[in-house]
Amino acid sequence: MGGMSETNDTLWAAPKANGPLHATVTIPGSKSLSNRYLILAALGSRPVTLVGLLRSRDTELMMGALAALGVACDVDPECDTTVTVTPPSDGRFHGNVDVYCGLAGTVMRFVPGLALFADDAVRFDGDEQAYARPMKPVLDGLEQLGATIEYHGREGYLPFTVTPPAARADGVGADVSVEDTEDGMGERTPAKVSIDSSGSSQFISGLLLIGSRLPGGLTVEHTGGKTPSLPHIRMTVADVNGAGGAASADETARVWTVRHRPLQLPERVVVEPDLSNAAPFLGAALIAGGTVRVPHWPIETTQPGGLLPGYLERMGAAVTFPEEDGVRYCQVTSDGVIHGLGDFDLTAAGEIAPSLAAVLVFADAPTRIIGIGHLRGHETNRLEALVTEIRRIGGDAEELEDGISITPVPRGSLHGAVMESYADHRMATFAAMIGLAVPGVNVVDVETTRKTLPDFVNMWRGLLGE
Repeated sequence: MGGMSETNDTLWAAPKANGPLHATVTIPGSKSLSNRYLILAALGSRPVTLVGLLRSRDTELMMGALAALGVACDVDPECDTTVTVTPPSDGRFHGNVDVYCGLAGTVMRFVPGLALFADDAVRFDGDEQAYARPMKPVLDGLEQLGATIEYHGREGYLPFTVTPPAARADGVGADVSVEDTEDGMGERTPAKVSIDSSGSSQFISGLLLIGSRLPGGLTVEHTGGKTPSLPHIRMTVADVNGAGGAASADETARVWTVRHRPLQLPERVVVEPDLSNAAPFLGAALIAGGTVRVPHWPIETTQPGGLLPGYLERMGAAVTFPEEDGVRYCQVTSDGVIHGLGDFDLTAAGEIAPSLAAVLVFADAPTRIIGIGHLRGHETNRLEALVTEIRRIGGDAEELEDGISITPVPRGSLHGAVMESYADHRMATFAAMIGLAVPGVNVVDVETTRKTLPDFVNMWRGLLGE
């Protein structure tokens, strides 16, 4: 099986800000929530309508994967962000099919769990860049639940085939048949899975999403060191419980438990804006000065991006949450003075590291961003990529064992360059942010932003009033 990349080498001239910004930017739905809701809707027994669903490459790949497994994802002809998900009528996913993951971590790490309940083997492949993204912990977990994993290249990476217990030739494996038994009747001992999820929180989330369907439920133990992005795991626990599940966590012991329960999301679910995708736009207010507002900011959220306003405030921005006509905004105002953060632990929200790094290039003091070593296993090795691109424009950065250090230089010392995106949406937006203050920045393949922001270029022009 061969992977194919959907990137290109076209250049985009990143526009420079000619003065302070005054903009309101509407952010599409959360990718993390959109793809979790799609999985949970597929695990239910009745149709679910998702409102405000992100329509981007990652969610298209997820809907394509679900369609291959026999799940219908019907787009409202009058509003393409409203999608109705209908699970297979018998609750059994289709096997002997191919699932294409692209470069989407949530697809390659969440969908294999659904293959545990398929009627035959499911083959997984993706973009060439996806072959470098680690997969083994979640696949080890599925093997512990009775599945067979066959690798078609390097062990622990795409491409691979998942054969569910029911389809194994030897008939051996855990009983993962679909049950409607209510809690307390026919109760069994939970299946136990032990994995090292140090490389990505998605390994744990991928197993927690399917735990409710196992006859005795599931206990997941993390055997490695620091757990990256606990907020994303907390999001998964909250979403499982919101679908009628019973998931709980002992984060001190690094153990998560999901009891056997039938899952069913409400008939209608509204998706929050993607708060991590707000980071380039709100961060732009610090780089260029001025005020940027993002509407529909939630009062409470499980998204790691919800930590962003506090981080920007620590850098010197004024952050408020005004309400107008019933809509709550996150409003960031800056005079362009940016404070360095010293030693700054970003374990809880590593996905916004590229956006924060872009702001900190222009800070008044150095910053060591730590707790983000797992970013080496994202769409690209983001730590290496950030250091390379900061140095490419004349900046000063170094890769650390668990993060990066950024030592600001005078803005006048920075210069334009062709900046690589590495087929990584967050590296493309990082380069766009640099271009706000550094003339002559050209970005390779800015269209990689369609992974989560399908209209990024027009949104960026709107930010600048173009």
